[in-house]
Amino acid sequence: MTAVQHPTTSKGQVPAERAGGTTVAETTRGRAVRFTLAGLRLALGWVFLWAFLDKMFGLGMATPAKGAWIDGGSPTKGFLGKAVAGPFEGVYHGIAGAAWADWLFMIGLVAIGTALILGVGLRVAAVAGSALLVLMWSAVLPPENNPFMDDHLIYAGVLVLIALTAAGDTLGLGKVWASLPIVKRLPWLK
Repeated sequence: MTAVQHPTTSKGQVPAERAGGTTVAETTRGRAVRFTLAGLRLALGWVFLWAFLDKMFGLGMATPAKGAWIDGGSPTKGFLGKAVAGPFEGVYHGIAGAAWADWLFMIGLVAIGTALILGVGLRVAAVAGSALLVLMWSAVLPPENNPFMDDHLIYAGVLVLIALTAAGDTLGLGKVWASLPIVKRLPWLK
């Protein structure tokens, strides 16, 4: 596979396609930002998908083989039942291992991860993913190494940034998704 070489202007701009077929100049910085956001989207999508795969099949990273969901293990029982601390400990202990919690958690992981990898439905994925991440953050308050900040809140912020910048258009199916009649009719599905 060969890379496409775009002619640049004297100011380091690369032509970019716009809706309606018109071409406008894209700066090198703009292109770098676009691809950086796409890379962050793909990386965060993999974080969610990997968590799903590891919990589903017990791949031995965070979930041992004997704890695989397909073999009767619970994706929520271990963490919510043992590792939770802080003001919401009782709430999380109460839902640890519940079938509805397992299903919601696993559906959330695979749906958010798939949406991010494909670059579709990023607004919905950002809301759902941020909610899931904030819940995970609240399960261990205060965080181990900081009074309040940890990676879950950073990831939630990145999800919002990805959705606000249409990061699914680069290295993803965002443009195709946005052109679907239902998405045009219901823009919150972007």
